[in-house]
Amino acid sequence: MNPVVIVPTFVSSKRRREGGVLTTYDHATPIESPGELPRLLASLQKVRGIGAIIVLVVSDRSIEAQAVDKVQAVVSRYPALSTLVVGAPEMDLLYQRMEQLGLDRLHKEVGLSSYGAIRNVGLVLANVFGFDSVVFLDDDEVVDDAAFLQKAMYGLGKLTKKGIPILAKTGFYFNSEGSFLSKSQDKWYNHFWQQGKAFNRWITKAMRGPRLSRSNHVCGGCLALHKEAYKRLSFDPWIARGEDLDYMLDLRMYGSDIWFDNAWNLRHLPPDSTSEGTRFRQDIFRWLYEYRKMEFSQTQIDLLQVKPSSLEPYPGPFLEPGIRRRIRVTAFLRSLARPDKRAYRKAARAATGEATTYAERNCSKYFEFQFIWPELMSRLENDQILCDALLQSSSQRAADLYPEVVPSAAGAPTLGLGTRRAIDPGVTSEIRLNIQE
Repeated sequence: MNPVVIVPTFVSSKRRREGGVLTTYDHATPIESPGELPRLLASLQKVRGIGAIIVLVVSDRSIEAQAVDKVQAVVSRYPALSTLVVGAPEMDLLYQRMEQLGLDRLHKEVGLSSYGAIRNVGLVLANVFGFDSVVFLDDDEVVDDAAFLQKAMYGLGKLTKKGIPILAKTGFYFNSEGSFLSKSQDKWYNHFWQQGKAFNRWITKAMRGPRLSRSNHVCGGCLALHKEAYKRLSFDPWIARGEDLDYMLDLRMYGSDIWFDNAWNLRHLPPDSTSEGTRFRQDIFRWLYEYRKMEFSQTQIDLLQVKPSSLEPYPGPFLEPGIRRRIRVTAFLRSLARPDKRAYRKAARAATGEATTYAERNCSKYFEFQFIWPELMSRLENDQILCDALLQSSSQRAADLYPEVVPSAAGAPTLGLGTRRAIDPGVTSEIRLNIQE
């Protein structure tokens, strides 16, 4: 297969301010800080068969130009990697081309402004450049396994013994302690919010099973998608966070699934995240939106019903009717015990106010967008005009920053186009699996 690696990276201004519910990210590197991206790129140099890498630069609007230049400078330190940096200038080219083709600009749905929309940019670019698969990584990870890409492609695009196509798969993270388990806090104030504990029960069972099994969980920074999945289905740009797990639910609604590969992994080494209370507030928006979205999906005759009982032990309990009460109680208990009291109180109010309103107002929009997505992908597939424009833009920026290294735009990065080598997943056309239905 011919995968492209997509890496979103987040850059913040010196005076970092909390963004909106869709534009607050777990960790954004201050513009003056090197961040974690260099560590990831250094580790990718050791991966066998590594080909094209696309780095998506997400930043405050006030520093868009500086952020792209900063990331370009980082990428230039790893000339052995074929890397394209995509920021605001390249997005302008994408939107211009969409207009030329008679497509809506879709800034909300495809853009550098929310977790789901950012991933959609990656899918669109993979389609534009003609890659048959996508591997998503996060910039705060380290890849230790030289066979990482080969393992990523294992089974992808193949059939199970029951004839089920494997079009999406996820691996798992090792944390800083070398464990795949969540560092969940089994404290009294989390009695009604055992998210980490539920996840640990699920992954412990999955790790004891066959190499590939149906997954109830998705690691967005260790995720592989076949073109037959990403051309058909986008990520949801209206979800506050957890867009990776949401993609699994979307796939099920549309008749497909995500598979868990217990031999495919990397290390996740995130820096200190934002305020606990702020993150929990996003979780409130996320789960209330997800609950309402699943409710709405049950009114659509063309979608399969996904019931919380089919998602035990995780994330089923967070998609049941009692989620609103559990949110309020947990926010109140944490406000008594955790340092970020004010943020938790604000989060508790959101459960019965703006988060509920947001879910009601937006729960149908993703399904409306899905009528547009396949047409968007069809018109942009292998678009040579846009390919050339994007590569030229990246090359010119590199030449402006490092004229002694790139003397002219003629040395445009190619992303390996025309010379790409397929990654051999090392399996036959049919995979024999023991699947627990």
